[in-house]
Amino acid sequence: MTERASGSDLPPSSRIDTSVPHSARIWNYWLGGKDNYPVDREAGDRYRELAPGVVDMARASRVFLTRAVRYVAAEEGVRQFLDIGTGLPTMDNTHEVAQRVAPESKIVYVDNDPLVLVHAEALLTNTTPEGVTTYVEADLREPDTILAEAAKTLDFSKPVALMLMGILGHIEDWDEAKAIVRRLLDALCPGSFFIHYDGTYEVQGEALKKAQQEYDDTGAVPYVLREPAQLAELYEGLELIEPGQVSCLKWRPESTAFGEPEDVDVYGAVCRKP
Repeated sequence: MTERASGSDLPPSSRIDTSVPHSARIWNYWLGGKDNYPVDREAGDRYRELAPGVVDMARASRVFLTRAVRYVAAEEGVRQFLDIGTGLPTMDNTHEVAQRVAPESKIVYVDNDPLVLVHAEALLTNTTPEGVTTYVEADLREPDTILAEAAKTLDFSKPVALMLMGILGHIEDWDEAKAIVRRLLDALCPGSFFIHYDGTYEVQGEALKKAQQEYDDTGAVPYVLREPAQLAELYEGLELIEPGQVSCLKWRPESTAFGEPEDVDVYGAVCRKP
């Protein structure tokens, strides 16, 4: 079953701004998707020119999502997922991965980009008959609204996997970002999970920071690159699942027969709420 809950009375298509680049659409472009505009492709090409490793970052983040969702569904028995800042659908979206393991899984996607809502019903309709996929239009800065809408689908008395994938960099104030995460986690029962990654600058250093600053200067929503040690503050009070916080390709790689995966500038972790 697929549903959609919208926070605006205006049609999503009337609210799409194609005059400035958008991170979700650029990410879609880097992943080979078609749901982007010339302004996004121009910004994406310029970013990649300055920091070529950004495409590896995009692909690594998708690999991490797939592995992490499959882990909590298959090995931890989680059947409910709250994916905030989901971005544009590509391949191996959260509901596809979870419902391959457990067809009855329930997924609530949350995003504030009207383009995501335009494509949600068309591109994410392959949910299983036993499961539920719901879309909520809301902003990360409104955690109470998100929780209220999600509670129409999810049972918060049972474990939920909270997913914040590459979105906290859009919250410039670090204390605010941590407070949002804490509010969301406080609503979850013990045995729930927190799946998270965000951008760093461990590998590409100044080149990546320069590329990000040029992107921010276009008028797009800025994104703050942070050090892994700072991101690790989000996991305080939680139980880190092995191998802990790592560069995303190093989180439970399926094979190391051809050597260890390379470091990329996205660090993530999967944590259990005790």
